Amino acid sequence: MRLFATTSAVPDMTSRLWQPVSSVPLERDIEVAVVEGGDIHALVVCCRRVPDGWINAATGRRIDVNPTHWRKWQERGAAKSEKD
Repeated sequence: MRLFATTSAVPDMTSRLWQPVSSVPLERDIEVAVVEGGDIHALVVCCRRVPDGWINAATGRRIDVNPTHWRKWQERGAAKSEKD
C-alpha cells in the first residue's frame, strides 16, 4: 500500500493551510506530512491522531509515522472537481 504522495505533490510547508504537528487535534480526519530521507512528503491516506499514536482513518489500523505538519483532510476528488 502506497502511503506517500509523489514528489510533484510535495506540500508547501510555508502555506498557512499547514499547521505544526504540535497543534494537531485528537480524533479528527487530517492529512499529514512527514520528512523522510531529507524530503517532505504528504501521506495519501487520511490519518487520525489517537491518544497512543496514529491510525489510518479509513481502516482503523495503526500506522508508524512521525509527521511534522498537518491540515484538514480534503477528499482528492473534491479538490479536482472545484477546478472543473
